[in-house]
Amino acid sequence: MGDLIEIVDSLENRISKLLHKYELMKQQNADLKQEIKELESKSELQTDQLKQWEEKFSALKNANAILGSDEYKRETKLKINALIREIDVCISQLSG
Repeated sequence: MGDLIEIVDSLENRISKLLHKYELMKQQNADLKQEIKELESKSELQTDQLKQWEEKFSALKNANAILGSDEYKRETKLKINALIREIDVCISQLSG
């Protein structure tokens, strides 16, 4: 009978340790989920900032081309021609 009590006590002790570890893991999981949300939010913000910088860079390249920079002239001319074609399509749709 004494052996049975020791076995039960040992099982209770192990279960108690497992429950404690479970609670620690549950808290760690919640902390990690919160960190993931924060990192995703930061990533979205950085993605938005990157898009803004790319737009500013593109505008700067176009401005340099218009001001006479040979480096971006061809690209700007192509973009202007594409815009003119789009305007022509719009005009033809409005007149038709």
